[in-house]
Amino acid sequence: MDIKLDPSRDDLPLMANTSHMLVKHYVLDLDVDFGSRVIEGTIVLFFGDGNRFKKQSSATQETFQMESEEDCTFGTAEPCDVPEMDASTYSPQMGYSELAICGKGDQDAFNNDGNHDNQEHDSEISSSKYCCDTGNHGRKDFLLVLDCCDLSVLKVEEVDVAAVPGLERFTKAPELTATPEKLRREIVCDLVALPADGWREQLDCYTRCSQAPGCGELFFDIDSWSLQIRKTGAQTAADFPHAIRIWYKTKPEGQSVTWTSDQSGRPCVYTMGSPINNRALFPCQEPPIAMSTWQATVRAAASFVVLMSGENSAKPTPLQEGCMSWYYYVTMPMPASTFTIAVGYWTEMKPRTSPSGDLVTEHHLPLSKADSRYAETCSHVEYPCRFQNASAATQDIIPYRVFAPLCLEGACQEALLWLIPPCLSAAHSVLGTHPFSRLDILIVPANFPSLGMASPHIIFLSQSTLTGTSHLCGTRLCHEIAHAWFGLAIGARDWTEEWLSEGFATHLEDVFWAEAQQLPPHEALEQQELRACLHWHRLQDELRNSPEEMQVLRPNKEETGHVSASGASVVKYGLNPEKGFMQVHYLKGYFLLRFLARTLGRETYFSFLRKFVHLCHGQLILSQDFLQMLLESIPEDKRLGLSVENIVRDWLECSGIPKALREEREAADRVPTGLAGRVGSEVAKWIRVNRRPRKRKRGKQEVVFEKLSPDQIILLLEYLLEQKTLSHQTLQRLQQTYCLQEQDAEVRHRWCELVIKHKYTKAYEQVARFLQEDQAMGVYLYGELMVSEDARQQQLAHRCFELVKEHMDRASAQVVSEMLF
Repeated sequence: MDIKLDPSRDDLPLMANTSHMLVKHYVLDLDVDFGSRVIEGTIVLFFGDGNRFKKQSSATQETFQMESEEDCTFGTAEPCDVPEMDASTYSPQMGYSELAICGKGDQDAFNNDGNHDNQEHDSEISSSKYCCDTGNHGRKDFLLVLDCCDLSVLKVEEVDVAAVPGLERFTKAPELTATPEKLRREIVCDLVALPADGWREQLDCYTRCSQAPGCGELFFDIDSWSLQIRKTGAQTAADFPHAIRIWYKTKPEGQSVTWTSDQSGRPCVYTMGSPINNRALFPCQEPPIAMSTWQATVRAAASFVVLMSGENSAKPTPLQEGCMSWYYYVTMPMPASTFTIAVGYWTEMKPRTSPSGDLVTEHHLPLSKADSRYAETCSHVEYPCRFQNASAATQDIIPYRVFAPLCLEGACQEALLWLIPPCLSAAHSVLGTHPFSRLDILIVPANFPSLGMASPHIIFLSQSTLTGTSHLCGTRLCHEIAHAWFGLAIGARDWTEEWLSEGFATHLEDVFWAEAQQLPPHEALEQQELRACLHWHRLQDELRNSPEEMQVLRPNKEETGHVSASGASVVKYGLNPEKGFMQVHYLKGYFLLRFLARTLGRETYFSFLRKFVHLCHGQLILSQDFLQMLLESIPEDKRLGLSVENIVRDWLECSGIPKALREEREAADRVPTGLAGRVGSEVAKWIRVNRRPRKRKRGKQEVVFEKLSPDQIILLLEYLLEQKTLSHQTLQRLQQTYCLQEQDAEVRHRWCELVIKHKYTKAYEQVARFLQEDQAMGVYLYGELMVSEDARQQQLAHRCFELVKEHMDRASAQVVSEMLF
């Protein structure tokens, strides 16, 4: 039965039956065709046994265990072995582990508020026209279920890995009596289990096996959300082929792939991994537990540059005339949702001169502060790990490259290139070893619906970060760099707990940015207090304009992390297009972490955070894992009454504003000090100016306004937005005083709000420009233009939407369309 879901309301299904079989490695071989807007080719999947989580007694255990679906025995993850490697050809980095803590396998995954329970999910998954069994119960043929959407699957076949010569060097000698089917399965099992120091040979074997001939087509069925595959006579997961090849094509309308034009008007394509992750890019296993490595060969016309989440800085290989091939690989287990690709007329931007700003390019902090070695071995599954590499521990600036259309070279030189070294170094000084060995940064097209996105080895930045001063670019870069640790190296086992990624990144961006600027402690504290004021204003606005049920950071509550017997689950509200524009999980998560740091003491908190990174990198966690480890690291008499239970109750499982946060902010608002206090004085001046008659009385002294930083201007505009009326004369002077049209996108967004609220027609063209050039932030303004019920403003909204809708991000276009029509 094909599951029909309402994308404006329903949860996103994760259909893959990961409890039975788990993809360990993907090999992609793809062609990018801009004429047809299609990516096509093959993907070979190499499988291991499925996994189940077993609840652990303590979140501070350094070794996590997994339960095999086949034999229900428990084993301890092997400590990682760090080989000596040639850094010029390989630099190991971070990934996830499929091992985690505090989970359950067989309990019901969903509650009774409209979600499916286990029985419903299992019946839906197994109700294809083949009527196969999704488990290994032996009733009928086993059914492999992959997450898949908007793909044309042409053929599925088993791969004859036994036909590849030379594999006996790296795999166990098979029994002479083994059947061909068993021999192929054993080869794959041995291949995926090769030790970390054999990563080169393993990649080579994967390559050769992926090119082996097929040995029989497999039956398959496809519906809106899954690809279902079976082999006649394979009644259990153990009997099912462990290496399969899928021939497929993407569809132009697939939501995982964005075909558009860059800032020069040239064609390009990139993947967002949102809102349906990568299932419209390739058939895969989407649940977080499905950690895998990958390698990809991508062919495109010679004029294009192919960037991807890969450990190597790929160089193109010429093929036939006019065509180039690019090859990337990852040896660290990562979720399929983190795979990213971008193909376009990108140009590498290199600094012309040394940085001339106030930021320094290197921090050489003592190793004891920057990277204390908390453990001799790691607790994740075995792979080459930077956290056990002595040279990686002291590398404060990893190799990086910047790509953008050539027309943005000047903006990159002025706003971005000189920021990267101090921001990378600052992150290292706070958290220690960089989880990834290299970094590419790409300035993505105007239709990118966010200010940034982090994937393994690559960061996407919006063009909106390049305008104005360096402030917005620096803070956003720090935010995305923080995701290397929180969101990538350490991931949430349940994707509804987004705060574990976004809350941490929002909190750390301010810490990294202050460190990057080398601010003295008192100035850093003042800057962070100012940022807290801004986040407070934004959180209040978010909560006023969002449904209560979507304000909860842990919406699944005690069911968080649970899956059905097959491994299927859902992402709550995952198909709601408005979810992607909400900041509640960023902001409430930020304030929770700020509360913990202030309550326990910054030194205690950040010392623990470095320890936490070292203990938990490469693994999946739930909220209680972090909270329990934090509180257990502090003597009971110094916990100040904090407990996992009351933090979860007061911060994670309730809507609205937690009591402790409200009390703190009310106290801060009563007696504003520092940078925020100076803004209050300037606001008072503007209110007085606005109340005066248009003509100044003779002899009356002109008001002098102080110079403000971008964050101070934003806070000023926030306060002025609370004023019922501002005259056009005041708005004009405001614009001239701070040169608002030349400020960064955050400032200009608040300015546009003022323009719309007070119908300041002279600045309407600035609003129009913002809606076209800053699409990552402009969706809210469409709503403001329409709510005003002013004909001219509504015409402006319709005119701008007509200009950009063809290339606009699909979720953004859907939300805006609902506002306009």
